Amino acid sequence: MKTQKTFSIPAIYWKAIMENDPAFDDQFFYGVQTTGIFCRPSCKSRLPNKENVRIFKNAFIALEQGYRPCKRCKPDGLKLPAEEWSQQIMEWLDIYFAEDVTLEKLADTFHSSPYHLQRSFKRSTGRSPLSYLQQKRLEKAVQELLTTNRSVADIAGAVGFLNTPYFITLFKKKTDQTPAQFRRGVNHNEAKRTSD
Repeated sequence: MKTQKTFSIPAIYWKAIMENDPAFDDQFFYGVQTTGIFCRPSCKSRLPNKENVRIFKNAFIALEQGYRPCKRCKPDGLKLPAEEWSQQIMEWLDIYFAEDVTLEKLADTFHSSPYHLQRSFKRSTGRSPLSYLQQKRLEKAVQELLTTNRSVADIAGAVGFLNTPYFITLFKKKTDQTPAQFRRGVNHNEAKRTSD
C-alpha cells in the first residue's frame, strides 16, 4: 500500500467523517492506513484515529493505493465474495493470532457486524473465525514445543492464550495429550531414533 508523504485533512472532510454525513458520499472517500480499508464518509464503522486517515478523490485512487473497499458501506459499489473476504480474515488472523482477538474486534477491523462476519465466514469455511484462530494458535504452540525449550506458560502467552490451564485443556482435547506430554513424546522419539 502506497502512503502519501504529506497530508492534511480539510476540517470539513473530518467533520463529515465524524458525523457520518451522507451529503459527502461520492465527493471524497477516506482510507484508514492501519487497516488498509477505505470507506464513504457516511460509513457507520468506528471512527478511526485522524492521523491514520487518508483522503481520496475517488474509489479508483484508493484501490490504486492498495486499499480494500469496506464491507459495510461498499464504497466501490461492488460486493466482495464471501470466500475472498473470509480469506482476507484468515490472512489477518495468521498475522495477529497472538493478540487479544474478539469477534467484535474482528468485525470492527473488517467493517462488519459481528453477526454478519461470523455467519459469512462460517458459510464459506465451515467454521467460525474464532475456531480458525484457536487452530492457528495451537499450530503455533506445536511449533514452539518442537523448536524451543520455553515453558508451557510462556508458549501459551506467546501464541495468544492468556489462561495457561485453558490452553493445556484445549491442547489435550485436540491432541489427546498435554503440551508437556507432547514435548516428552517428541523428545523420546528423537532420542530413540538417534540411538538406533
